[in-house]
Amino acid sequence: KTKFPTARIKRIMQADEEVGKVAQQTPIAVGKALELFMVQLVTKSADIARERNSKRVSAQMLKQVVESDDQWDFLREITSKI
Repeated sequence: KTKFPTARIKRIMQADEEVGKVAQQTPIAVGKALELFMVQLVTKSADIARERNSKRVSAQMLKQVVESDDQWDFLREITSKI
């Protein structure tokens, strides 16, 4: 089971000058949200890979997921380079 390092998340959050102190539970909640986000993105990409009879998820498949659903529209600028 994947777990993102809370200390690193806290450091990234505090790198922003507008963020002051961060409560102990905040990086844990952000880590869990990141984990759920990644699971959903990779699962949908894996579904596309299965449809194409592929054993690997490619960047193109991730791009297809992002472009096919408005939920992922905030990633479109990043995936436009693929």
